[in-house]
Amino acid sequence: MKSVVLVFCISLSLFTAGCRQSQPKDETQTTTTTERPNIVFILADDLGISDLPAYGNEFNEAPNISKLAAEGMVFSNAYAAPVCSPSRASIQSGQVPARVGIFDFIPGHWRPFEEVTVPTHEHQHLPDHITTLGEVMKSAGYATGYFGKWHLGYNPEHMPQARGYDEAYVYAGAGGFYHPEFMPAYPNKEKKRLNDVLTDMSVEFINKNKENPFFLFVSHYDVHVQLDADKELVDKFKQKNKQQGYPSNAVYAGMIRHLDKSVGDLNQTLSDLGLAENTIVVFASDNGGVDNRFDRIPLLGGNSTEAYPADHPLRYIATSNSPYRAGKGTLYEGGVRVPLIVKWPGKVENGVVSDAVVTAEDFYPTFAQIVKGKLPDEQVIDGISMVPALVQNEFDAEREVFNHYPVYHHDQPKSAVRKGDWKIVENLVSSEVELFNLKFDIKESVDLKYSYPEKLKEMRGILKKWQEETNARMPVPNPDFDQEKRYEWGKHPAR
Repeated sequence: MKSVVLVFCISLSLFTAGCRQSQPKDETQTTTTTERPNIVFILADDLGISDLPAYGNEFNEAPNISKLAAEGMVFSNAYAAPVCSPSRASIQSGQVPARVGIFDFIPGHWRPFEEVTVPTHEHQHLPDHITTLGEVMKSAGYATGYFGKWHLGYNPEHMPQARGYDEAYVYAGAGGFYHPEFMPAYPNKEKKRLNDVLTDMSVEFINKNKENPFFLFVSHYDVHVQLDADKELVDKFKQKNKQQGYPSNAVYAGMIRHLDKSVGDLNQTLSDLGLAENTIVVFASDNGGVDNRFDRIPLLGGNSTEAYPADHPLRYIATSNSPYRAGKGTLYEGGVRVPLIVKWPGKVENGVVSDAVVTAEDFYPTFAQIVKGKLPDEQVIDGISMVPALVQNEFDAEREVFNHYPVYHHDQPKSAVRKGDWKIVENLVSSEVELFNLKFDIKESVDLKYSYPEKLKEMRGILKKWQEETNARMPVPNPDFDQEKRYEWGKHPAR
């Protein structure tokens, strides 16, 4: 079996049509190799759909990720939650965030004087009853490792070591990309960039388990704010010609280059050890890119605080998800449509683009199928295996994809569903609904609800039924609503 890499999205010019088929009933029939492949999952933090050269970006540089795209399959319709914890919960559970009960980052955003009081998580960690992806892989006979951002609970019993991962190093703090003390349990004595240390940990894990099948999850902090990159890279990108219509933030570009280096180093390690032909490598992002902070403070931090002068707009603007609308913290396409590439020699042709609609919860059943693992009997699995789309270009073009974000962040609390070319976004404060046709309006700029009342009714019914089925938590009227203080951010009750 050869190497698989999943990478989200590519430029619109590369999109191709897919076909509509049902998923094979036999969960293992498309995996015929006698060898069990290793799996390396590389997850970026806040990387937008329009940030990579593989998607047509002309300013940022990511040669190693571009190489993955050229050698594998690129997905044009990959989705995640609008913020980190819900996406990570979906990956680990195979469930939509509304069902798993984690719909905001942990602990969450809070505006105490707003028009509505938003719901809070029942648990500030991945629920104990969930059988995690790590546990599925471990039960299938795989060595399991997790390095980097977890964000699904920080008590010992909620950390990856207790949730199916044999070896794990998780940073529980925030901010800073160069501190050697961020993971005290790891014997790192020199001052190195965080992504390099995570890569070192991962290389050690690969070497340690090279004789047996392994599942490695590398969860980077790049390109999350506060933005910080090596000065040489920042200086280089500040001198580079800018891309029209794209912010071309030099610090952000430097962080993408750091992330890309990790991808290259990991793939080189697999090649050097003769493992590349039997390893699945996954590259993805947890949500859309951050155009600016929700609290409107400067984005720059660490060694890059003074990369731009005080009055420069790029102190506040990280990226743009154009042509998609908005970004992280919203349910518009720029917030939830994310990058995904898949390299699988012998299974997937080079340079293939798939229109299959896939979601973060799909990784769980996909990996379980590939390694012939057993899905938990008592756990609802919302995800659908990507294997048919990968090896046969078979998928349901009318698949319903839901997102529920009932809190204030970059937008008001909202819920959404896409089915085929159609999408609605429901405002959970005003109950107003927007209807878009993504085939003709990828920017979600024209609300068609008055032109297509029957389609609106159909889509509202689909969304309502799903909200009830998943027990999606909803905001309620706030008795302390204060018009003058409504935009103030407060301390979350669970913090």
